[in-house]
Amino acid sequence: MMTLYSATTCPFSHRCRIVLYEKGMDFQIIDVDLHNKPEDLAVMTPYSRVPVLVERDLILYESNIINEYIDDRFPHPQLMPADPVMRARARLFLHRFEQELFCHIDAVGHSNPKTADKARATIRDNLTVIAPVFAKQKYMLGEEFSMLDVSIAPLLWRLDHYGIQLPKQAAPLLKFAERLFSRPAFIDALTASEKAMRK
Repeated sequence: MMTLYSATTCPFSHRCRIVLYEKGMDFQIIDVDLHNKPEDLAVMTPYSRVPVLVERDLILYESNIINEYIDDRFPHPQLMPADPVMRARARLFLHRFEQELFCHIDAVGHSNPKTADKARATIRDNLTVIAPVFAKQKYMLGEEFSMLDVSIAPLLWRLDHYGIQLPKQAAPLLKFAERLFSRPAFIDALTASEKAMRK
């Protein structure tokens, strides 16, 4: 059985929980207190961060790597495109999400207000740029739910928590977000702390 070391409010852990629930498989989740990390976490990953996936003698870290492994190991429903060209494009999008959105999340919680505000503005602006895509299609890659949707969903769920206000022109993105949030696997993957973020 797979074991996922996950933190209750970590967007990267949330991604992995979504994929596990989408696959409908048996797994175990170990909640990690980020302020009191277990010692074995430092042994499993050089970065001492979550998420970490353990399956027998395999230890994986970094959410996108974990999720691709789960998708390869349990191919139904398939979340990465089967076509090599589309798969490569999907990986580029995943890389862009890390570089243009998720790398700014730590700065949002920064004690320096200027640093935090700059990070919020960057995330807001980069999300607004992709919003028009959803006026024409249901999900990131068209009509089919994919790993790209999984990847961005935890950020969209936390916009209020991060203090990020999207402009009116981002309305299609917010409708897309509501589609993601209504999926059973997304709801099942929420922890009590994450559910409280929207209240």
